[in-house]
Amino acid sequence: MAGEEKHETTVVLDAEAMGTAIRRVAQEIVAANEDISSVALMGILSRGRPLAERIAAEIAAMTGVSPRVGSLSTALYRDDVRSGKRSATVGHVTHFDFDVEGVTVVLVDDVLSTGRTIRAAMDEVIDYGRPKYIRLACLIDRGLRELPIQADYLGWSLATGPNDHVYVRLRESDGEDLVLLETGGLEAEEAAS
Repeated sequence: MAGEEKHETTVVLDAEAMGTAIRRVAQEIVAANEDISSVALMGILSRGRPLAERIAAEIAAMTGVSPRVGSLSTALYRDDVRSGKRSATVGHVTHFDFDVEGVTVVLVDDVLSTGRTIRAAMDEVIDYGRPKYIRLACLIDRGLRELPIQADYLGWSLATGPNDHVYVRLRESDGEDLVLLETGGLEAEEAAS
């Protein structure tokens, strides 16, 4: 039919490959941080939090030390929300029970794209104190950056176009572990930043 868009969906990571990518991220964090007890993982809601918990469990299995884990809701810090280009997500709440002052904060997100969510997360963390370092761990980097932000710890890099979608499914929220790439869409919504 003329004008009809065709979508193609590809499995990028299955459950086993996702587990391997998460372990790799945990190993990179351990290798880069001599004192794991001074590391805190902040999962960007919504899928960053369960990923942060899984990474913390892997780090604990490797080192015997479990990093602290918290959640960040960047909705009120996003520049595209303030400009009216995107609506704020209701129901997600920032929560952590530790001081960020002087610690290494590792932001954890499922998909890195434009960088806007990460910029918002950094703004939020700094409102709570001054970490020694802020680092970034992402499961997927899909490119398409608008800001000069990159992952320090990365599970998988994926070349995508602006009309592609990356979907991360996690067993905690979706009942399965899977990363899908859908190509050929009309206009991409930002899967994550």
